[in-house]
Amino acid sequence: YASFMSEQACAACQGTRLCSQARGVTIGGKTITAVTALSIGEAYAWTVALSSGDEDGPAGAGVLGSEELQIAGEVLKEIRERLRFMLNVGLHYLTLDRPAPSLSGGEGQRIRLASQLGCGLVGVLYILDEPSIGLHARDNRALIDTLLRLRDMGNTVLVVEHDADMMRSADWLIDLGPGAGILGGEVMASATPADVARDPHSLTGRYLSGELSVAPRGADARRRPDGRWLRVVGARMHNLKDVTASIPLGVMTCVTGVSGSGKSSLISQTLYPALARAYHHAEATPGPHQAIEGIDYCDNIINITQDPIGRTPRSNPATYVKLFDEIRQLFASTPEARARGYKPDRFSFNVKGGRCESCQGHGQKRIEMHFLADVWITCKECNGSRFNKETLTVSYKGKTIADVLDLDVREALTFFANVPRMERMLQTLYDVGLDYIKLGQSATTLSGGEAQRIKLAKELSHPATGRTIYILDEPTTGLHFADIDRLLDVLHRLVDAGNTVIVVEHNLDVIRSADWLLDLGPEGGQKGGYLIAEGSPEDVAEIAESATGQCLAAHFSDSELVSAAS
Repeated sequence: YASFMSEQACAACQGTRLCSQARGVTIGGKTITAVTALSIGEAYAWTVALSSGDEDGPAGAGVLGSEELQIAGEVLKEIRERLRFMLNVGLHYLTLDRPAPSLSGGEGQRIRLASQLGCGLVGVLYILDEPSIGLHARDNRALIDTLLRLRDMGNTVLVVEHDADMMRSADWLIDLGPGAGILGGEVMASATPADVARDPHSLTGRYLSGELSVAPRGADARRRPDGRWLRVVGARMHNLKDVTASIPLGVMTCVTGVSGSGKSSLISQTLYPALARAYHHAEATPGPHQAIEGIDYCDNIINITQDPIGRTPRSNPATYVKLFDEIRQLFASTPEARARGYKPDRFSFNVKGGRCESCQGHGQKRIEMHFLADVWITCKECNGSRFNKETLTVSYKGKTIADVLDLDVREALTFFANVPRMERMLQTLYDVGLDYIKLGQSATTLSGGEAQRIKLAKELSHPATGRTIYILDEPTTGLHFADIDRLLDVLHRLVDAGNTVIVVEHNLDVIRSADWLLDLGPEGGQKGGYLIAEGSPEDVAEIAESATGQCLAAHFSDSELVSAAS
């Protein structure tokens, strides 16, 4: 019923959820609602100003007098300490009243990490899954220092991570491989980072040592703007300060900046909805802006998000990329299927006829737990195959339809090597680094990064028009160095076909590989929302005011910057 409902602020409290008496109390001229509307960085500065005017100043030199500080001193100290913990994990841009459901997974994880720092516990095993997701390279060092502090307090910290700086800062590395899926699951190396970097059997170690690297594009290989520009004029969404940004068409542009600087507000919430309305008559409402110029140069916009490709066990990679349609057609064309009069829909688990009716083609049965999450168990009638016995008597090259759905992409490429159309679809999945996923793998088991790459593979399988704009928000989430290399190859193939690729990203290897950069900042929240730098990666690396530029300068060699300048 969401489409028939709308929200509006309460007229009595203006959305603050507090009565007039609570809203009337002030400290240092601010009500509690004004304080919770501050970002974490602003709130920290406010607490410092209350007690001492500046962080190193004497107590009593701030807004509060000595008598008031006697009452509030300990409370202020506790508040300031908790705010400092959140600053140390890169959350300076979040406002204190930010709704929890609006936080990303990485932000929620770092908030929980900050709360643990304040507990002072020892002898605890902390497990973190990719805490650096969504974090700018500048803020990553502070996160690493926080984890080391947890360790030094007498705890054990176990981190699942792909970030090179995090790996190099660890005391011990465990590298799994050698590949993914059935080709993985082995311990390739277990040693200090220095020893892993010397281990020839560890793919991760070879990247850490510099033997392998994510293929950089030198200044000579970068595509130059050809005079066609897409221009966002006067963007004012969230913290954007009347930003005018020019995006060259026919190249790969990376939108960068510290967390909360306005990247998604500019691209995902302003540019994309505006172009979706222009090209597809979508109902999406773009953020406030004056105009979008250069729309006529293109005719299609595709936002490849990390949203799930489906929310039930019925959805899988094969159905999403339309490969399952080809598989069903192939099985229906076999002599045995034709003799029995089976049509392609006989081999679908979504309709009656060929599916197992006991589980209605799910392969699993749902047990409702009422106040707990539902539980799914394997169907005893079909043993999870989804199809009835009659359907499973039909085979192609010795495999049933259930056997084919159980193949991973690598195996399927070999199996369908003589079917050009299917081979082309499978090749796109392979090219985006998904060679290990099974064709019939439930969509509910796929990560956001895997879902995004499946969508990218689907687009790659379509004929190229050369007039499409692709938008991707942090596509390297959860990817190893080798996977990033393959992803970049795919993105550059899209651009070589005449399309435009816009990537919102923190990964320095991707940023360095782009043709053009738009860097927002200088900070997050209200201190962000400005266009700080634009140009080639080498140009941005020379701009001292750009946090991304400073990180890029450290990433480039001096010879590369000199070569680009000349």
